[in-house]
Amino acid sequence: MIDRNSPVTEDELHAYVDGELPADRRSAVEAWLASHPEQAARVAEWRTQADAIRARYGAVAAQPPSARFDLDKLTRSRRWWRAAAAAVLLATFAAGGAAGWLAHGASVAGPTPFESFTVEALTAHRLYIAEVRHPIEVRAGEQHLLPWLSRRVGTSLRAPELELFSLKLLGGRLLPGPNGPAALFMYEGPTGERYTIYCSREQEPRTALRYSIADQIAAVHWVEAEIGYVVSGPADRERLLRIAQAIYDQMENRPPTRSSDNRLISRRGT
Repeated sequence: MIDRNSPVTEDELHAYVDGELPADRRSAVEAWLASHPEQAARVAEWRTQADAIRARYGAVAAQPPSARFDLDKLTRSRRWWRAAAAAVLLATFAAGGAAGWLAHGASVAGPTPFESFTVEALTAHRLYIAEVRHPIEVRAGEQHLLPWLSRRVGTSLRAPELELFSLKLLGGRLLPGPNGPAALFMYEGPTGERYTIYCSREQEPRTALRYSIADQIAAVHWVEAEIGYVVSGPADRERLLRIAQAIYDQMENRPPTRSSDNRLISRRGT
């Protein structure tokens, strides 16, 4: 039997990220992370890396191995040992070990900057919506919330009013982003569902609103005036698009517009 009060190990943290931690230790690890912010930041970074890899290469795992990796043929080749090594790597990737391989230095193309930005936002969303006692760093209503986050991000930020969607602002927090400090605002609905707005500097050109979905969590993301925004929440496409449009209008201080006024690019995955 596993002792719920035993120290949290490095292997358990990796198992937690990979979704392989035994159920009777999960709550203990989450409680430990809540009181160890430096380790929680490490775990968030591991999740970001794993999510980026799955987002970019996850489709490969669903594909059948190429005929050129037929082991019977490979073993008859004079260069069988090199090809066999490639087959083992492919099999490991398909079995879900891609993150481990790539994290240890395999040379492959990485995600684009905008993909990394979006994955970072989704990772923060997943991590903090599960928090019960400390989902945010500064509560809504505290006067220094917006000036502090605006100063750190380097632009004038707003906390959009989303009462039309029955969403109440809980507060916000400062996070490390791929291009500098990032702000995360969290909202909660009457049944406990949570939405987040992640914003930070982004060097990509201005984009239209883009919709993506992965693991029952959806996001709408865009870049405007060198600031990237990611609105994340439950995978209700129409509702999330309406919320994102309202946020877009308020963040950019624009008169309300219909969702159709902005070209929408819909993608599955991030």
